[in-house]
Amino acid sequence: LALNPWDVVLCISGTIISCENAIVVVVIFYTPAFRAPMFLLIGSLATADLLAGVGLILHFAFVYFIPSEAVSLLTVGLLVTSFTASVCSLLTITIDRYLSLYNALTYYSERTVTRTYIMLILTWGASICYGLLPVMGWNCLKEPSACSIVKPLTKSHLIILSVSFLAVFAAMLQLYVQICRIVCRHAQQIAVQRHFLASSHYVTTRKGIATLAVILGTFASCWLPFAVYGLLGDYSYPALYTYATLLPATYNSMLNPVIYAFRNQEIQKVLWAVCCGCFSSALPFRSRSPSDV
Repeated sequence: LALNPWDVVLCISGTIISCENAIVVVVIFYTPAFRAPMFLLIGSLATADLLAGVGLILHFAFVYFIPSEAVSLLTVGLLVTSFTASVCSLLTITIDRYLSLYNALTYYSERTVTRTYIMLILTWGASICYGLLPVMGWNCLKEPSACSIVKPLTKSHLIILSVSFLAVFAAMLQLYVQICRIVCRHAQQIAVQRHFLASSHYVTTRKGIATLAVILGTFASCWLPFAVYGLLGDYSYPALYTYATLLPATYNSMLNPVIYAFRNQEIQKVLWAVCCGCFSSALPFRSRSPSDV
């Protein structure tokens, strides 16, 4: 096959994604202090994005060096599983943040740990089921007219995925609006009780809204073009449109470590300790709320 520049860019993106998220996975896995529910969810997100990066690399390698329909189904199944798990992990993190504020008094309990494991099982169970569909026969290899903009996925399969992504975005939007309201209300109450100036409440509110805009804006700008095109596009459309919407979707996995992991102060401490050669699993950590992550 002639080398497609878009495939090269996707492979490079997959390499960057793999390196970034591998760092997060290793840090969380080898640091005993990172066993709290919020870090488990961040680890799940990093694992999903790591698999997505590996899937992009393998897809490029198998398409150009070992062309095979069976292998193509496996790599596409891996990509569907990993990207679905990544999007669902973002939703679980949002749910965890909301509950940490809504049920602040009971958040640090065994029930929270149990709920976290249940969310992880549901996330990866649903993602694996989505990814196995092409491998188990729900593909368009024998019926090209049933193909979607992403071969060998069928049009109906991609519609289900696109609708699921849109539903996740709607749920995240609703939850983060509620989070912003709770934070603003708490900031106002604290300002009144401690006789703070109104400007301090304004700064806190503006910071919360800015964080909300960054999280939702990143997710929307990365995934919505592909999700909408997956609903409206047809297999007969030029492949350029598919690449132009799929590439930004991969950038979400590239930005997730920056937004959810590298911005966390505890993870920053461990990374600096590793860089300085003084890593210790007994590093002191300050207890933080998931809403701070």
